[in-house]
Amino acid sequence: MSAVAPALHSIRLTEFSHGGGCGCKIAPAVLSEILAGSPIRGLPPELLVGTETSDDAAVYRLNDSQALVATTDFFTPIVDDPFDFGRIAATNALSDIYAMGGRPILALAIVGMPLDKLPLAAIRRILEGGEAVCAAAGIPIAGGHSIDTLEPIYGLVGLGLVHPERVKRNDTARAGDVLVLGKPLGVGILSAVLKKGQLSASGYAQMIAATTALNTPGEALAALPGVHALTDVTGFGLAGHLLEVARGSRLAAEVAFDALPLIAEARDWAERGVATGASERNWKSYGADVVLPAGMAEWKKKLLTDPQTSGGLLVACAPEAEGQVLEEFARRGFREARRFGRLAAGPARVTVV
Repeated sequence: MSAVAPALHSIRLTEFSHGGGCGCKIAPAVLSEILAGSPIRGLPPELLVGTETSDDAAVYRLNDSQALVATTDFFTPIVDDPFDFGRIAATNALSDIYAMGGRPILALAIVGMPLDKLPLAAIRRILEGGEAVCAAAGIPIAGGHSIDTLEPIYGLVGLGLVHPERVKRNDTARAGDVLVLGKPLGVGILSAVLKKGQLSASGYAQMIAATTALNTPGEALAALPGVHALTDVTGFGLAGHLLEVARGSRLAAEVAFDALPLIAEARDWAERGVATGASERNWKSYGADVVLPAGMAEWKKKLLTDPQTSGGLLVACAPEAEGQVLEEFARRGFREARRFGRLAAGPARVTVV
């Protein structure tokens, strides 16, 4: 007798994964150690962005007016609903293209599913979620690859185009730049609460709203002369991704914590001591290059290190461009975008005040 497949409504995807979303990324210090021995040989001059800066995507010049942006991103479930999981994973993958200043043109699906545990209807809903996001971005999923795995895995290979002169890297910030964040922090904390079965309907709605908002302002921001550097905040937390900008640009970053946009319910849970395991791994990976003020509340540290899945764009721009940047975010629905810090000459570190 064959086993009866579980009903779709009874499936809890997060039960199949040891860590969800970008929280299952390898910690920054460990990743650096792994990649340290990888030689870089024979790079063609057309490769404008490769692995040298820990940037969001590779960029390859095709001609004087077009460069190809190529990225891949996939992870295990951060939510239980299959359709929402597909939407979040696809939004997160396409974010890398927007973070380079590009416009997506097509995607390929990456699918790994435990076929003996998940009903086919659930797998179909995951794929439909990804397709819905790509349709919203105006691109097709033109192919992909699938395997049978122990944990559900879904994501995309994303391809996009950008003008070579509008490519935005994470290592080209300038002293005097201000820092703007496009989405509120706290997705990792909400995912931890969800896995405990304690997240409210309102908290879940806030989480889905944040993680399924395509970072479409990236293309327009790249066209602004005052925008000098761009990246997105994902698994390494705000402190980790800002540290990449500081190190790459050889600048000191200052963060005004009270100016940061936060998901309200995530802040509440952080104050109650909730955090992900990846948060502490992130903190240990920063070393002495993230400096916190004496006596700072622990919950604030949890939000600075919280791994974001499909997080917001992090912009370094000239002070006179701040208004244009915030206007561009607001025009596309990102009304919680905030200026939260600045960059200055000094040691490459992040200091929180």
